[in-house]
Amino acid sequence: MFRISAEPLDPAALQRLLVNPRAGACATFEGWVRNRNEGQPVRALDYEAHAPLAEKEGLRILDEARAKFSIVGAICVHRVGSLALGDMAVWVGVTAEHRGDAFDACRYIIDEAKARVPIWKKEHYASGATAWINCATRGPVASGTPPQKSGS
Repeated sequence: MFRISAEPLDPAALQRLLVNPRAGACATFEGWVRNRNEGQPVRALDYEAHAPLAEKEGLRILDEARAKFSIVGAICVHRVGSLALGDMAVWVGVTAEHRGDAFDACRYIIDEAKARVPIWKKEHYASGATAWINCATRGPVASGTPPQKSGS
């Protein structure tokens, strides 16, 4: 499952979705909003995504992970909306029979998601300035600004 969520993430509930008697290992990653980026103090973030395209690319990444690693299950959920310092922005969980595949697949999923999934981040700096950052550096939408919402 790859999902874009406007609601806060519940890691325990997500991990329960991965429970499988074949799994001997579970590796997870949580990405949190931090207070600095590239030397600038950050006070908050806004994330936007084109959900259908983001979820399609995210599912492609999960399929690649299943092909590359011997895993039992994989989930990645990324937040959209306004997030405060310390809020969880992304959660990845992978189960496998053995820890090596779980760790390797978990890292592969978060690295590929950050590089390819069309998610934009607006950083709000302590100075009052803001800047949009396209999180995807490769893939279907690797440049530009977030898509305009209807009525904008």
